[in-house]
Amino acid sequence: MGCAGSTPKVDEHGKKLKKPKPWKHTQAITPAQLSQMREEFWDTAPHYGGQKAYRISTEIWDALRAAAEAELSLAQTIVESAGIIVSNSDMTLCYDERGAKYELPKYVLSEPTNLIRDG
Repeated sequence: MGCAGSTPKVDEHGKKLKKPKPWKHTQAITPAQLSQMREEFWDTAPHYGGQKAYRISTEIWDALRAAAEAELSLAQTIVESAGIIVSNSDMTLCYDERGAKYELPKYVLSEPTNLIRDG
């Protein structure tokens, strides 16, 4: 409860997710190459952020992966349920409730504009 003139804090959990802006990879890549890049990131992601001493870090990475691979409405539900604080609405920068930072590259969130499609 604050005084009448105080400003309420904005609930960062409520930030609405948006699709990442279009981006271009350094060179044209195939869907298989993009998939491999994503797998490599997710396999090593816990080494790049979160709180290594806490099991919650792994749970947050799992939730971030599920959200990154889901449609926006489901992704929104996932991040809210996991208590993830979304700093950038495209999910490239997030925090857990303890303040640990999680950075996601755009290539795990969307496809590049120079993706080589078959046919």
